[in-house]
Amino acid sequence: MTATAPPGVRPDEAGTGPRDSVALAGFGYRQELHRTMGRYASFAAGFSFISVLTTVFQFFAFGFSFGGAAFFWTWPVVLVGQLLVAACFAELAARYPLSGAIYQWATRLSTPAFGWFAGWIMVIGQIVVVAAAALALQVVLPAIWSGFQLLGGDPAPTTPTGAANAALLAVVLLALTTTVNLLDNRIMSLVNRVGVTAEIIGAVLIVVLLFTHAERGPGITLHTGGEGGAIGALLVGSFTAAYVLIGFDSAGEMSEETRSPRRTAPRTILLSLASAGVLGGLLVLGGVLAAPDLTDGRLATEGLSYVLTSSLGDGVGRALLADVAVAIAVATLAIQTSGSRMLFSMARDGVLPCSALFSKVSPRTGMPAAPALLVGGAAAALGLLNLASPEAFLAIGTTCIAMLYLAYTMVTGPMLWRRLRRIPPAPADGPVHDETGRPLFSLGRWGLPVNALAFVYGVSMTVNLAWPRAAVYDPAGGHWYFQWFTVLFLAVTVTLGSAYRFRLARKGAAAAASTLTG
Repeated sequence: MTATAPPGVRPDEAGTGPRDSVALAGFGYRQELHRTMGRYASFAAGFSFISVLTTVFQFFAFGFSFGGAAFFWTWPVVLVGQLLVAACFAELAARYPLSGAIYQWATRLSTPAFGWFAGWIMVIGQIVVVAAAALALQVVLPAIWSGFQLLGGDPAPTTPTGAANAALLAVVLLALTTTVNLLDNRIMSLVNRVGVTAEIIGAVLIVVLLFTHAERGPGITLHTGGEGGAIGALLVGSFTAAYVLIGFDSAGEMSEETRSPRRTAPRTILLSLASAGVLGGLLVLGGVLAAPDLTDGRLATEGLSYVLTSSLGDGVGRALLADVAVAIAVATLAIQTSGSRMLFSMARDGVLPCSALFSKVSPRTGMPAAPALLVGGAAAALGLLNLASPEAFLAIGTTCIAMLYLAYTMVTGPMLWRRLRRIPPAPADGPVHDETGRPLFSLGRWGLPVNALAFVYGVSMTVNLAWPRAAVYDPAGGHWYFQWFTVLFLAVTVTLGSAYRFRLARKGAAAAASTLTG
């Protein structure tokens, strides 16, 4: 069956031209998603998922409360680790430009069963990330205008009233992003591009203003805070950087909607992470240097919102916070889009319940509607956990990071195993040039050390994130399930996935037996 371009879209843009659609057919798939994204849109997909304004504002207070000013030094460490992972992903994106990147890559590097679990963990993690991103509105909206604290009381996300209001704002935002994800591929891409442009301009402006309003020198970053020693404090403080610097794989996730993906996706994966990493690090450092006071406790509870409104004045501070709110909305949209593409990719292979429904793409909009509805609805349900307890905010945030780190490791691990056995990451008869005739992105002789370090880093950070520290996850005590939330959530995810795989295998065996006896 030949795909048809929608009205107003040229055949090449819709993915119906010979070059990209034939390349996709080589993997056994028809072009159904509309191929309308260029290089900047691909960059925006990765950058908006990372969304430095969203995530730095959301987790700055947490990082400072545990690591003090020295938590800044966890930033370059995490950035280098993630750049190693991104380099591996860039190599795979050039060879497998497919939606559902983590699932597709893990499957082709290992086995279908292993790849399925990587995709399953990744998509559940993405749903949790959507919820965590939407909850971030609570960090900025009440600081802009007290009227956004719809439920009254203390707006801090760690208080019962702040947590409940965060859940309400998150549900409203998710309703909006789900609507955009149902409209049209080009509308979604336009919102992403405009939002990312506004975020970059806002982030640069905030960095400049913070450094020009510095109250102290960079030497303050040599002092840690918290209890349990410097190493323990920094391990927890690294959660901020770990939470921010994820999602760069979204540029690969959108490959089937990107023109010339073999050339574009590897570059934008690396560029989105590197640019977000630099901007985020400067935001963290600027916030520490410009804070009016490091000891009054406000920086550890209100974070960068406190710095902006206190140091820059209410007018400028609130205007910049409005830009942060836009970044949060666009980040939620981008993460929801990425999660829906993962669901679509797995359903297209018939490996999910209701695969026929979740693999259906509207010929008019180029959007898979059912996955967007599921991701938005499930994220809203998770966000409502905030109504149960303020500790849910942190539990949801750290769980999503751990899930994505584990899924990333399920790609770098098999990739490393192949390298150790001297097997290339792609078939020998695969393409060696991109769409412009240039050699595909390759790590060359650096592949083995980069891959090995990426794998070790990923495993180490996953363990660090999931470690059930009572002081972190249940500071008030009495909520053991929050202390073990990440471990329990992962166990439930794997158990449900195993149960489905077992049921699927039994169904397949029964069908085979029926065929033989028939």
